[in-house]
Amino acid sequence: MSSELGLKAQLRRAGRRRRLQAFALVAPLLAFLLFTFAAPIVCMLWRSVSDPDVAAVLPHTVEQLRAWDGKDVPNDLAFKALAEDLKQAPDGASVAKAARRLNYAISGYRSLLMSARRYDFLDAGGDMKSAFIQHDPRWGETGYWAALKQATGPTTAFYLLAAVDLQKDSAGSIVNAPEEVAIYRDVLLRTFKVSCIITVICLVLGFPVAYMLANALPHHRNLLFIPILLPFWTSLLVRTMAWILLLQKDGPVNKVLQALGIIDHPLSLIFNSFAVYVAMIHVLLPYMILPLYSVMQQIKPSYMNAALSLGARPSVAFIRIYMPLALPGMAAGSLLVLILALGYYITPTLVGGAADQMLSYFIALNTQETSNWGLAAALGVVLLGSTLVLYWIYRRLLGGNQISLG
Repeated sequence: MSSELGLKAQLRRAGRRRRLQAFALVAPLLAFLLFTFAAPIVCMLWRSVSDPDVAAVLPHTVEQLRAWDGKDVPNDLAFKALAEDLKQAPDGASVAKAARRLNYAISGYRSLLMSARRYDFLDAGGDMKSAFIQHDPRWGETGYWAALKQATGPTTAFYLLAAVDLQKDSAGSIVNAPEEVAIYRDVLLRTFKVSCIITVICLVLGFPVAYMLANALPHHRNLLFIPILLPFWTSLLVRTMAWILLLQKDGPVNKVLQALGIIDHPLSLIFNSFAVYVAMIHVLLPYMILPLYSVMQQIKPSYMNAALSLGARPSVAFIRIYMPLALPGMAAGSLLVLILALGYYITPTLVGGAADQMLSYFIALNTQETSNWGLAAALGVVLLGSTLVLYWIYRRLLGGNQISLG
């Protein structure tokens, strides 16, 4: 009995050692993924709702505004708290940071708050409300105070709402943003439109190529794979610049069309939607062909032969037999191309016009030009959410209905 218990203990220890050894083998990869993939996503999610700047500089004002109903200008206590906070502000840089955050909500708020630090009545006491409003009438508008209250932190929905052209009014209700600043819904729709069109074109162009690869002789297949895999060996920037040279007015494409007599004068083929579609399809087409090929090569010719032997016409057999078997590859390739197209930045930026920029361009714009990291993170969350929705739809439609080819 004791020997049996000892054997079981040895087996358990051996099992634990194997699990620890297996974990030690994957631990470097796991740490790498956590550091390079999971951690940036978590930081992006937090940055899209984090809002500590105003509360750090104007703590007394924030405390006074917590009980404000937003229906009228706050009482004199809020103005006195604002004067006290401005006097006690540690430095101009911290005030500028808070002012920049408020300027995201209302244009001109930065100059309003920065100039308030130089008001000569901050140390005088008395009726601060009248003094502030007399010095600048904007302090008597509820919209400026509502923006200040909504920025009290530590978290906010301001950036996420702005990413879909929404905002909160002075009463705290969610309303549409003004037309002059509401651009992100149109940008998101444009991003989906371009990505869907590119996906459909890649599927139409890639399906016959993948079919030819799957049914070609091995030595022919190897040669056919060279032009398909060649783009992977070339920099994305180089490929995009090549299209700029090819499509410009005095480029080879226009010269060939003129030489053939198809056109009389050079066409505008660059810095527009046409160039975006051409360049992105060129880059993304291999991502459609490879998943299609991986599925098609597993479809046995005997399936089609059986359908033909039973009297089905070739077109009917192709549609009723071959297409359903190739559906997992079509879905995987379409999902891959669509997700990659949604996040494209370099190609549309270089070959597209101002009206052709996609969501990634505005994410880069808010990080590099305006330093609005919160809105950039919120736009990233919108893009990430769109990708997850697409993946969920894919799983719902095909996740439980994968077709066995064995």
